[in-house]
Amino acid sequence: MSNDLVYAGYQQVTDTATLGAGCFWCVEAVFQQLNGVLKVSSGYSGGHVANPTYEQVSEKNTGHAEVIQVVFDPSMVSFDEILEVFWQTHDPTTLNKQGNDVGPQYRSAIFYHTEEQKKKALYYKEQLEKSHAWDNPIVTEIVPFKKFYIAEDYHQNYYLNNGSQPYCYFVIRPKLEKFEKVFKDKLKRYNQGQTKN
Repeated sequence: MSNDLVYAGYQQVTDTATLGAGCFWCVEAVFQQLNGVLKVSSGYSGGHVANPTYEQVSEKNTGHAEVIQVVFDPSMVSFDEILEVFWQTHDPTTLNKQGNDVGPQYRSAIFYHTEEQKKKALYYKEQLEKSHAWDNPIVTEIVPFKKFYIAEDYHQNYYLNNGSQPYCYFVIRPKLEKFEKVFKDKLKRYNQGQTKN
């Protein structure tokens, strides 16, 4: 799915990925660090209830997963690289579970926007299975994107706004440290000791 963002008269071609990999606070924090990512929004996808609230999704009967929607510049970061980060920063072998977060809203999922995204997601899943990257089978669902419902305002930029809270410190920070170690060459420049503009 291509979009166009306009900055000061300059039209920028963008692409979009929608991913579920557990608690969206964690996933959002990771993808916000990735060079080429222009915007990350936390929300809900894959269910049957329109405009769900966080409380409804937490009751586990809306069918929705907690997801992030990533708008990125494909000239700076490819969908392949988005998938690489996705696979390496969560456990795709645990059904409806990431760490202590349990429920269908925490499932591993790729909601593909195009046939090309579908092919790549299926290809990498198959290659990872063949390589036995994990001891258990990958349970990530790869399904067509239908609708994204943005989450409540307090869920957006959660780690950036609440970094000192215990969940952020003990759950999100270790994920970020792992990401920064593995993908140090793909981080935004301001995360490499430079000042954010």
